[in-house]
Amino acid sequence: QVQLVESGGGLVQAGGSLRLSCAASGRTYRYAVGWFRQAPGKERELVAAISWSGGSTNYLDSAKGRFTISRDNAKNTVYLQMNGLKPEDTAVYYCAAETNYPEVITTRAAFYDYWGQGTQVTVSS
Repeated sequence: QVQLVESGGGLVQAGGSLRLSCAASGRTYRYAVGWFRQAPGKERELVAAISWSGGSTNYLDSAKGRFTISRDNAKNTVYLQMNGLKPEDTAVYYCAAETNYPEVITTRAAFYDYWGQGTQVTVSS
């Protein structure tokens, strides 16, 4: 079992920045991590993902150039730095771990084994 806890969400004005953290505990295998978000009435979508080694990353088109995913495996923590936030970034953000293929990034939520409880990000205009 892997437990994931997100932190760093909050209310920010458009153009501002936030850094989300995803801390893993328990039986921390090698795992890829995805940051997903879900806004009211919308489907959950992958915002960014990173492989275990950090050598592979993937971003939602609208996040490219604004968001950066990184990880510190010594601390079992993955970060999502979000700059230039827009009102359309408002959502609950979840981190998820995929343990079967830690060096392969998948965009499909169904392939992720463990999920955090989510953290709210609200961007005001």
